[in-house]
Formats: sequence, structure tokens, C-alpha cells
Amino acid sequence: MQNQPPLQTSNRQVAPSPKSSTGLDENIAALLSYVMTWVTGLIFFLIEKESRLVRFHAMQALILGGVAAVSSFVLWIAYFVVIIIASQIHGALGSLLSILLGLVIFLFFAAIIVGWILGMVKAYQGQYFKLPVIGNFAEKFSAK
Repeated sequence: MQNQPPLQTSNRQVAPSPKSSTGLDENIAALLSYVMTWVTGLIFFLIEKESRLVRFHAMQALILGGVAAVSSFVLWIAYFVVIIIASQIHGALGSLLSILLGLVIFLFFAAIIVGWILGMVKAYQGQYFKLPVIGNFAEKFSAK
């Protein structure tokens, strides 16, 4: 009985990922720019001098984190204003206002989290993926 040759899972050669000016692989640096949203986005945007991929994802993470921070402050104030108004309106209308704003806040932050995760995945894959609205700004501001 002959031994069969070992199975090969893939015949393709994996090319080494290009390096960024940070010394990291481009996709790793782009991924890391999303880790702490605007903080790491700003750091990687300032230190990266060569890689368009890293600069794009760093700017997108910076804008995403900035939008999330400003929006959370505004929505927090709006929620407490609605709670105060709802306490003055007795009955179902006041409760309905609170619930609706709570739902809007939940959906907004769910979209932020989905965008954050999607940005990390696409950055790791080495793809230029523009998030809705902020992706165009990131592309514009990250161009050399």
C-alpha cells in the first residue's frame, strides 16, 4: 500500500504585506488605528507618512470616534431634557417620548459599533472601505 502525498490546502503564494512608515505591516497599522477610535486614529494619522491605506483608515477612525463622542454628549443632554419634559407630561405620551429617544440612541450607537467593527475588518483585509458619509471626508482629508 502506497502512502498518499500530503494534502495541500492552497497552492497560492502569500505575498508579504507592505510595511508602513511605522514599521508595522500596512494592514496591522490600519487595524490598530481603529482600536481606540479617535485617539489611535489621531496617533496613526500623525505618525504615518507614506501609506495611503493607513492614513485613510486612521482618518476614518478619527472622524468616527469624533462623531461618536460629540453625538453621545448631545444625545445625553437631549435624553435628560426629554426625561424632564416627560415627567411634566403625565401618562403615555411622556413615556412614549422617553422610549422613542432611547430607541434612537440605541440604534445610533449600534450603527457606530457596526461601522467600527466593519472598519477594523476591512482595514485588516487591506481594503479601502468608506463608511457612509464619513468615508468621503476621510478620503478627502487623508490624501497627501
